[in-house]
Amino acid sequence: MGAGHSHQLYRPGDTLVHRLPPQCKLAAVAAFALVVVATPREWLWAFGIYAVLLGVAASAARVPPGFVLRRMVIELPFVVFAVALPFIGFGERVPFLGVTLSVEGLWAAWNILAKATLGVVASVLLAATTEPRLMLLGAQRLRLPPLLVQIAMFMLRYMDVIVDEMRRMRVARESRGFTARDVRHIPAVAKSAGALFIRSYERGERVHLAMLSRGYTGSMPVIQDLSASSRQWLTAGMLPGAALVALLGTTLVNGGL
Repeated sequence: MGAGHSHQLYRPGDTLVHRLPPQCKLAAVAAFALVVVATPREWLWAFGIYAVLLGVAASAARVPPGFVLRRMVIELPFVVFAVALPFIGFGERVPFLGVTLSVEGLWAAWNILAKATLGVVASVLLAATTEPRLMLLGAQRLRLPPLLVQIAMFMLRYMDVIVDEMRRMRVARESRGFTARDVRHIPAVAKSAGALFIRSYERGERVHLAMLSRGYTGSMPVIQDLSASSRQWLTAGMLPGAALVALLGTTLVNGGL
């Protein structure tokens, strides 16, 4: 049931990045994000190097730029917030095209945009090279809370089931001549949402009882070997390792040590 969930973010391939165990890629992206967050906003060269590293990773995974750009729409709320900061920020102000902008607001906007963009691109590359099911198994291998991992697994498995249920309910409404057009139809849509919640809850109860009858004791069996070799961990660590070297090098150049 998990195969139908991978068409939106996952890009099938047989590259070195695709073949890495999911726990290695999860740890590498998390470590890379930590390095990016720890970088002072004034160190522009470091952010440029991080972008180049992500470009190299995307090239190695054969993920085209257009694929990444289309999936960066999730960043739009951060962009809107960052664009507003130079106008509402305090402190010293500088003129620009007939308006005055806050210097501190400009730095804050750059800080948010640079770090958020790098984090989103790294996450998109992770999702593009790792099936969602394997990503959750990798999280399990990294000893994340097992209950949270199992909840995410079931959400992933039954998302299409619930979406299909919504589609059938919509078809049933429209076959009876109902089409939501304005606020007067909100009560009917709300009743449909309530019915969908009840159906989903009842389905969850039936699934849980079926699992208990088959010997479920609180943990899902792992049927796929996801062990990682030292070489694979080293390969995955090249991205955060290179980013850390860039951060330390920039620190030395700026006299921080």
